[in-house]
Amino acid sequence: MKQAWLIAVLALAACTPPIPTAEDFIPEYKGVETFLLDGELAQFNVAMTKARASENVAAYAECAAAQYALIRGYGFARHVRTNVAIEGGIWRADAVYTISPSLPKGLKTIDAEVVADNCRDKGIPTV
Repeated sequence: MKQAWLIAVLALAACTPPIPTAEDFIPEYKGVETFLLDGELAQFNVAMTKARASENVAAYAECAAAQYALIRGYGFARHVRTNVAIEGGIWRADAVYTISPSLPKGLKTIDAEVVADNCRDKGIPTV
């Protein structure tokens, strides 16, 4: 009887997922690829692991766009679209932004300097 009980306990223990550690929640940023599509239109492909949600990888792309705008001498960007996918534990985002020297029309505009500073404060890398 003791042997059957021990086997049952061991079987349950084997089914229990491991307890996550703090390291499991620290994002790993795998890099940014930037493509100038046309004049002020740029595409950012980013990859990361340990994202908690699609918003994390989209934020990584936004950080890349903000820094890219600053590098090009512009102060603003406008979000056009972001596609997010996860495969094999790697989150990827393909985002397109317009960059401009003045505040563009639209609802999804960003002040590049403010966003880039915020990204640095959060530890999210930029271009």
